[in-house]
Amino acid sequence: MRQIRQWGPGLLLVAPSLIVLGIFVYGFMGWTANLSFTSARGRNLTGDYVGFDNYRELADERGVTGQRFGIDTQNVLIFTAVFVAGSLIAGLVMALLLDRGVRGESFFRSVFIFPMAISFIAIAIVWRWLLSNGTGTQLTGLNKLFSASGLGFLANDWFKSDSGWAIAAVALPAGWALSGYVMALFLAGIRGVPDDLREAARVDGAREPQVLWHVVRPMLLPVTMSALVILAHISLKTFDLIYAMDLKSLKIDTPALFMWFTTFEGGFYGRGAAIAMLLLAGVAVVIIPYIWYSVRAERRS
Repeated sequence: MRQIRQWGPGLLLVAPSLIVLGIFVYGFMGWTANLSFTSARGRNLTGDYVGFDNYRELADERGVTGQRFGIDTQNVLIFTAVFVAGSLIAGLVMALLLDRGVRGESFFRSVFIFPMAISFIAIAIVWRWLLSNGTGTQLTGLNKLFSASGLGFLANDWFKSDSGWAIAAVALPAGWALSGYVMALFLAGIRGVPDDLREAARVDGAREPQVLWHVVRPMLLPVTMSALVILAHISLKTFDLIYAMDLKSLKIDTPALFMWFTTFEGGFYGRGAAIAMLLLAGVAVVIIPYIWYSVRAERRS
């Protein structure tokens, strides 16, 4: 009875949230996993149990489905690398600049974070125009800037390229949108470093770059890991931005787009569920080690 009195009120308070979470998150995850082992087609979701056939088809590089999924996997890896690296570098640079105590810091901080408030669809429309070469010989957006600055080899329609440039170009607006968030994380981490440590390093003769590298950088490791995990899992499941920029050209196809086209346009719900479960596994590979590391760090402290 004592334990019930102790835990009962708190459990009743969070019970509605736990029920909703159990049904609409974990319940649908289990339903999707079960659907991935069937040959369900059409909106009535009827089909036979086929075991791991959907997964084998995605892994078979000799088939059309497997080849496309392999290319999509390569694309999402390129997207993740460019997106994560760009966001981290841009966010760190902006945080270091703001940490210098510039005038109007609150204004610039708001400007840097503002892209997060813009819909990915709106961002995709604007950046698609910036990265397109227009019609005919008329250049638009960034391509005009590239041509005027002597970088004419970059002044082309990036979305008509079969190389990795197309998917790398999509990572630019994504990195721009999230760089402000990363900046806020790094700025909080930098200002969380005790001033005594910096002053002690300066008294010992360390220059400002040395203070940043030997004092501030090690203290930013938890923030960097958090930003890295957040950005990595966002990149794996990004859909709306890529869908709006791709416009069914399939030049910047990713597993998320492949899942959408397979499920809602092709009607292969079983195969689409299998792609969704593989995406979930990819996110778990990123998040679970971080959670394990965080729990161990908390126990040590």
